Amino acid sequence: MNPATAFRPRIVSLGSINMDLVAVAPALPKPGETVMGDGFATLPGGKGANQAVAAARLGADVRMVGRVGNDMFSPLLIANLEANGVDVSDVMTTLGSSSGIAVILLDNERQNYIVGIYGANMACDAVQVEATSRVLDGADALLLQMEIPFDVSLAAAQIAQRMGVRVIFDPAPPSAIPFSSYEFFDIVAPNQSEAEVLTGVVVDGIDSAHEAARILRSRGVRTALIKMGEQGVVYSSEEGSGHLPAFQVEALDTVAAGDGFAGALAVALAEGQPLERALRFASAAGALVVTKRGARDAMPDRVEVERLLHSQ
Repeated sequence: MNPATAFRPRIVSLGSINMDLVAVAPALPKPGETVMGDGFATLPGGKGANQAVAAARLGADVRMVGRVGNDMFSPLLIANLEANGVDVSDVMTTLGSSSGIAVILLDNERQNYIVGIYGANMACDAVQVEATSRVLDGADALLLQMEIPFDVSLAAAQIAQRMGVRVIFDPAPPSAIPFSSYEFFDIVAPNQSEAEVLTGVVVDGIDSAHEAARILRSRGVRTALIKMGEQGVVYSSEEGSGHLPAFQVEALDTVAAGDGFAGALAVALAEGQPLERALRFASAAGALVVTKRGARDAMPDRVEVERLLHSQ
């Protein structure tokens, strides 16, 4: 919680809960080739759960809505969320299904390549919509991603909008969505490749990022953000548009940087920070994620974020 205020943001994350199987190798193998790896780890992840933990570590009161399978991973996934202060009362176990799995390969450049097998996440349905509706009363933000059925996320977004709850949509992994759905998202925050899928614009610099953001705004999005890694973030909203440079850090891997960004953005906006300041806070959180390995375990706390903000 922000030491300067007694206010504690209330965040709901409706989304995926995965176990990440992370392998590190000098380079990816060519077809038919085997390469010797440098390391392996089993780490709790899933974009919905990652964003929930990111917000909780920054002081928010966070509720997770989603599903896990009845396999060896589910108790570990639930326990990790609880250990990070996330309320798991609305996480259901789906019988006869595996929990979500993400196979993540990291190369020498610390770029990540991910294959998602979403398992129980894809069983999210009207039950999760109802649970989300029930816990949105008094919430400051709803976090959504693309690792559960989109219709479920859209239904929750429509309810949140009627209740006056800010909806932050991270369109990853990307796929085309109906243009009519954009009006239900207050903030849409793709990275460069995701923005290309959504808009058709090849985002290779600041100007093209602004063009992609303009297209998203034209579809009814109130605020469009284009995350550009080392090039920072471009934003466009009713209040104006601009570009914020990235924080300079030494990256170990890029897994879940966007999740740290989303969780931190929800917290900062809930605290009443203006957009540009909130984006700087979120960018600092995302930058800190890449300095550590893993997903949930890499999410920074408030002290770390404030330290980076004051150092650059």
